Amino acid sequence: MFEDLSSKLNHAVQSLKGEAKISDVNIAETVREIRRALLDADVNYEVAKTFTNHIKERAMGEDVLTAVNPGQQFTKIVYDEMVEMFGQEREDIAVAHTPPTVILIAGLQGSGKTTFAAKLAKYLKEENNRNPILAAADVYRPAAINQIKTLADSINVPVYSIEQKDAVRAAKEAVSMAKSLALDTVIIDTAGRMHVDEAMMNEVAEIKEAVQPNETLFVVDSMTGQDAVNTAKEFNERINYDGVVLTKLDGDTRGGAALSIKTVVEKPIKFVSTGEKLDALSPFYPDRMAQRILGMGDVVSLVEKAQKEFDQEEAEKLQKKIKSDSFDLEDFRQQLQQVKNMGSISDLVGMIPGADKALQDQEIDEDSFKPIEAIINSMTPEERHNPDILNATRRRRIAKGSGTKVQDVNDLMKQFNQMKKMMQSFSGMGKIGQMMQGMKGMKGKLPFN
Repeated sequence: MFEDLSSKLNHAVQSLKGEAKISDVNIAETVREIRRALLDADVNYEVAKTFTNHIKERAMGEDVLTAVNPGQQFTKIVYDEMVEMFGQEREDIAVAHTPPTVILIAGLQGSGKTTFAAKLAKYLKEENNRNPILAAADVYRPAAINQIKTLADSINVPVYSIEQKDAVRAAKEAVSMAKSLALDTVIIDTAGRMHVDEAMMNEVAEIKEAVQPNETLFVVDSMTGQDAVNTAKEFNERINYDGVVLTKLDGDTRGGAALSIKTVVEKPIKFVSTGEKLDALSPFYPDRMAQRILGMGDVVSLVEKAQKEFDQEEAEKLQKKIKSDSFDLEDFRQQLQQVKNMGSISDLVGMIPGADKALQDQEIDEDSFKPIEAIINSMTPEERHNPDILNATRRRRIAKGSGTKVQDVNDLMKQFNQMKKMMQSFSGMGKIGQMMQGMKGMKGKLPFN
């Protein structure tokens, strides 16, 4: 996420290292580089200009604080301005005083609108203990109704749809259905078009008038750059929505939409989607996004993800096994599964401070765990608990069963033993620290290489 922009911003700040203070002379070129980096990232020109002017005004002539070099101080100034540009505080979606809360979803066709509706239902159900129903108000495309039903089935959420091509009726009846079933949230998916047109605008406006939603969200494909910002502006002028959702952020190497949209549209970003899976949805935090863009990582989000997957009691058991040197391949397999459940590996790496910079020239393969799991799954329980019994005959059988080579099995065992030693040396770090450090030792097998 924002890899190219992050690299250019870091390069710009490097020029201030070793300077005694931030001055007119050494700040001018740095600010120019930042502006170029923003424009290259497809940030709106006026937004980039205002952003860099504010940085320059704040940075000019500032004395370097004790124990803080100019580069660090300037980074803090850029960070503060970026948080300001993103909206400063996290803004949650509104909740009705009397249920159900009605959430209207709008956006262009192909923006990820229907998938987002299902992601939001899953998020509200799991994180906020809500009982949602999805309303299929994209009544013109049978595929859209089939899609939302399939997604809803996978997360065990009901869907309301009708045979008639009457989107307003579908939305109104879904709200009535929610009341009759005592469901507290209605998420209405509306029809999109390939481009902004009057018919689509009119229909969304009519639905909004009919159901009076507590929250209207506009979904934009962040990969479309300034087109996304312009579309968001047009929609807002017509339906006055409450917030923006940025989808496909994992595929946007430029990031211009994310950096421009709050300033141009004057509406907060409320959620970001970074993958196709239904759990690839995150609330938008301005400070955390600024940290990631500036290469500071996002430790808070990483810890939050870890807390959902890692049980404290199990963590204490694991700690004891590591200290007693009884950590085995079965334990390792369980750890791999829990790390996978936290989300995409590339997304997790981006949350670790400095990791993006350290791994910027290396490919992160999301399927890198598969050969390891195949090898371990081909072992008997006894072999997983006592790897020392893995003689040549057993290793040949495991390689054949996992579709790998004997050399792969040998490499895994060698690296596993190295990892065990490393984890023991980091035994005071806690479970995540051990796991991350251990995986760095799995050379040639894991995405940290």
